[in-house]
Amino acid sequence: MIRGKERFITQLYMTTDFLFLQLAFIMAWYLRFVVNQEEQGSYLPMSDYFTWHIIYAVSFLAIGFLIHLYIPKRKMKFAKEVSKIIQVQIYSMFVLLSVLFVVKTVDISRMFLFLYLLTGFFIIVTYRFFVKQFLRGMRKKGFNQQFVLILGAGSIGKRYIENLENHPEYGLRAVGFLDDYKQENGKQKILGKIADLPTILENKIIDEVVIALPLTVFSKYDKIISICEKAGVRVAIVPDFYDVLPATPHFERFGDLPVINVRDIPLDEYVNRVLKRLFDIVFSLCAIIITSPLLIAIAIGVKLTSPGPVLFKQERVGLNRRTFNMYKFRSMKDMPTVASDTQWTVENDPRRTKFGTFLRKTSLDEFPQFFNVLKGDMSIVGPRPERPYFVDQFKEEIPKYMIKHHVRPGITGWAQVCGLRGDTSIEDRIEHDIQYIENWTLLFDIRIIFKTIVNGFVNKNAY
Repeated sequence: MIRGKERFITQLYMTTDFLFLQLAFIMAWYLRFVVNQEEQGSYLPMSDYFTWHIIYAVSFLAIGFLIHLYIPKRKMKFAKEVSKIIQVQIYSMFVLLSVLFVVKTVDISRMFLFLYLLTGFFIIVTYRFFVKQFLRGMRKKGFNQQFVLILGAGSIGKRYIENLENHPEYGLRAVGFLDDYKQENGKQKILGKIADLPTILENKIIDEVVIALPLTVFSKYDKIISICEKAGVRVAIVPDFYDVLPATPHFERFGDLPVINVRDIPLDEYVNRVLKRLFDIVFSLCAIIITSPLLIAIAIGVKLTSPGPVLFKQERVGLNRRTFNMYKFRSMKDMPTVASDTQWTVENDPRRTKFGTFLRKTSLDEFPQFFNVLKGDMSIVGPRPERPYFVDQFKEEIPKYMIKHHVRPGITGWAQVCGLRGDTSIEDRIEHDIQYIENWTLLFDIRIIFKTIVNGFVNKNAY
């Protein structure tokens, strides 16, 4: 049984991470110096590298502890765990490079550092994935369970039970309800009234008490929490106003007051923004270099098939509702910007050129937006930007439309890889955009890019 040993498991994770970092060091050393034996003599001895490795490994554990990599993660998504591992690696490498700069060590192999980071990431993520899957399998079979007592057998309590039953991998088991008015709640057992809480906590094994009471009895919350804390039992509150909150509300402090941010946006965190920006710059530079022959060929094709400029600039609304000029290869006849800014493209649109029709169908007209990414106007992945004329319309018709402007717009997005491109529902697109914004991780971005490539660039809804 693992139940009740979560602290031990946390310590075990730290020990295992440290041991696997030793393995990563050995593998990186082997790949860099043993495989290339002729180059070994021109670098520092292994003992020096091992010293720098220990500094990195200790920094990894310390920073991981500070950013809560080692907290119990029964309910944490694996993508978030991977994101934290990436953050820890970046911070730890910064610490190591700072130390190397201070002691003026410049002879360390950059290829070794790259291999060290890569192997460390691969090993730690792989073993953690298998451990997480093993624990989830154990919990589904009834092992490593935590027992939950729910206060309130009304609609909020029922909603909690439904979520609990839908996620058996969390290993949470409801022992029953306490409610002052209801006598039964379907399959769940009513153990008594709220006043019976101290007796229940004393006589039953309870790991967590979930308060699922309406706000009309808010006056009881303080006493309930005091009773639970006296018994050493964790308390969670399901707010009575959860229907008006998004999937992941964020709590923070304003002075002495706790404040609920109605919408938690991971990219509001500085580290996440920097990580995404670095990824955007590297990816867009690589994309421009790799596709440069294709870009030149398309530019020549646009110039030869119709008079006018090669690139088409159009005002779009981006991050924080600021406007910018988005670049595309011109796919229509040269015309006043007023017409293109206020009209939708329709099927068999007479404004398109023959070559432009091909570009739009294959999404090749979008490739100049990699330069928008380099400028910082756009990201590789994000909600697609719209023209100001239509933004003013949609924000009145769709209440949540403007939420998409909390992040940089993207060349591709979650809505687009789910088939919502071109002439499709704006409401559905916004729901997918919000889902992306609230659940962003770097792995989510990579997943969307991969789906974009696999699904292909041809868009049957693009006119």
